[in-house]
Amino acid sequence: MKKITLFILLMSLFLVRGQELTIPQLSQYLSDNPFLMSPSYAGIGNYVKVRMNGLTQWVGVQNAPDTQSLSADVRLGNKSGIGMVLYNDANGETKQRGGKISFAHHLIIDRHEDNFFSFALSFNMNQFRIDIENFDENNDQAIVDDRASNNPNFDVGALYRRGGFYLSMNVSNILNKNFKNFNPIFEPNTLRNYYLYAGYKYRKHPRDKFELEPSLFFQYFESDGRSVTDANIKFRWYDFLDYYYAGFTYRFLNDQPGSPLYVAPIIGLKKGDFYFGYSYQVIMNEILGYSSGTHVLTLGIDLFQGISNCTCTY
Repeated sequence: MKKITLFILLMSLFLVRGQELTIPQLSQYLSDNPFLMSPSYAGIGNYVKVRMNGLTQWVGVQNAPDTQSLSADVRLGNKSGIGMVLYNDANGETKQRGGKISFAHHLIIDRHEDNFFSFALSFNMNQFRIDIENFDENNDQAIVDDRASNNPNFDVGALYRRGGFYLSMNVSNILNKNFKNFNPIFEPNTLRNYYLYAGYKYRKHPRDKFELEPSLFFQYFESDGRSVTDANIKFRWYDFLDYYYAGFTYRFLNDQPGSPLYVAPIIGLKKGDFYFGYSYQVIMNEILGYSSGTHVLTLGIDLFQGISNCTCTY
């Protein structure tokens, strides 16, 4: 009975998440990698920013979700930026692969107040695939080969910054999905996700080595009305140009704020041009009886550092 219950639970989660055609947004954006979540961050920084992310979900559960992504962005001229993301997501016998190319433009509202506005557009190409070669039993004569669907789409994003405050608003998968290779009754064709990310970096004094950064991440799925929120806190210690950070994130469904989906400590550092970030998400829902948690690892490097003539790209 336990195996049957687990199978139903996992399949329901697979089907819900498998249709979103986007990179699973867990806590990897907290590892100094907000571009992975919003294209409006492309080109902020005087270097080529490269980040590699690995997610191993539900440790101990066979065929649990596993995701890898590679992102890079760079300033283009004084006020623009471009970036790209490639990702691979395996979820049992369902596979998602895709990539996106982003362009962002940054405007100065008030350079003396560090007040900036950015907007961005991304083009995405995603493939959703169901592999049948590992099916133990397949008595349906209509299913004789794999099922796959390729879907181009677009994301838009905007970012407002003023001093230590930032607010990012984004919409992903603006277009509806082509579901002709699947069952239109059970397959949602509305894939729009809405993201809001806001926070504040606080120091008592500009030369203070200690920084506090509370933030919130909100995600809404139009297809079924689900929404989740991350409540985050980060503590950062600076050592000249290097720094170390530690923090905590708490994710919950917005109709159940007292019942977290997971809680996760986060740690990381920047040493020279190299970045490292790690988070271990302790699952707090029904999967807890079968898995201890999820690993999230980020490695990064900054290349070809230069000097910008425009403060909006700092």
